[in-house]
Order: sequence, then C-alpha cells, then structure tokens
Amino acid sequence: MTALQPLIGSRILTLREQRVMIDADLAELYGVATKVLVQAVKRNLSRFPDDFMFQLSAEEFAALRSQSVTSNASGQAPGRGGRRTAPYAFTEQGVAMLSSVLGSPRAIAVNIEIMRTFVRVRQLAATHGDLAQRLAELEDKTEALAMNHDTFSRNTRAQLKQVFDALRELMTPPDPPKRPIGFVTPEDKATKR
Repeated sequence: MTALQPLIGSRILTLREQRVMIDADLAELYGVATKVLVQAVKRNLSRFPDDFMFQLSAEEFAALRSQSVTSNASGQAPGRGGRRTAPYAFTEQGVAMLSSVLGSPRAIAVNIEIMRTFVRVRQLAATHGDLAQRLAELEDKTEALAMNHDTFSRNTRAQLKQVFDALRELMTPPDPPKRPIGFVTPEDKATKR
C-alpha cells in the first residue's frame, strides 16, 4: 500500500448507492485546479456517461458541504467565496476515464493508485459482508441449539449474545477521518508541503 492510498480512501464517498470521488478532491490529487479538471471533462463529455459521472443535486451538495467540504475547497481563486455550481461525482469507471482526458504523468500515476484503492475498498466491503453473514448463521445455530436443550442456561445465552454484539461492533468500519474545516491561507498550505 502506498502513502497515497489512505488519503484516497478517505476521499471515496458513497452517493446514490455508488462509491464516488468528488471533482475537487480529484483535482487536488492530480495537482490541477478543479476548474481545469471540469473543463477537460466537458470537452470530452461523450467519454463520461451517467454511470461514470453525475452532478450532485442541490440537496446532495448541501449535505456534502455540511459534512466535510469547505466552501473554498473547490479550486476557485482565493477570496471568491467558493464554487457556485454543484460538484461532479466520478464513479470508479469515471475516474479511470479521467486518465485518458488528463494525460499528464502525475494524473496517470495518481489514477493507478486510485484504482488500487477502489479495489481495496471493494475487497474490504466484501469481507465484512461475509463475516456478517457467517456471524448471523452462527447466532441462528446457537439459538436453535439453546431451544433444543433445556439445560442451556439463560445466563450462557445472554453471554453469547454479548459476544455476538461485540463482534458486530468490531466489524463495523470506523468513520473516515474528517477533514479540518476552516479557512486555510496560502502560507499555511505552503508550510504543509
């Protein structure tokens, strides 16, 4: 796993029951302004059907903004008050298509890491689904066994239920790290690099 993958993983969101990345986050990773990325996409719209890219609705944009996106995180010029249009969300296929639109060596390298991260997220989701199913089956078998045997004490059943609940809690993935909210001056950005 490269150093970029945790950062990329924290930028993958679930919208409309799909895993997506927002244009401003992609532009930041590619090292271009959001406006430049969106212009390149608009010049090549035939490469981005609805299942590759969609623009957020006003409600989705408001919810996203209240969760993690600052108003000026869109690549607009500083002091302009942020973006005025809803961002675009790119599915895994849309992100892959971006590499053909943005042909810079950095865009290609970042795209490879993004694709690897999407695969990793998908594998983790499948693993958690498998574990949840097996845990449910084990719990059902234990309940059936408890009902068949009068000697199986209530206390033991309660303890097993606590174990199952604790395992479920451990299987729940932690919330992705929150990005800081607030104004970042160009000097602050320069010192972070």
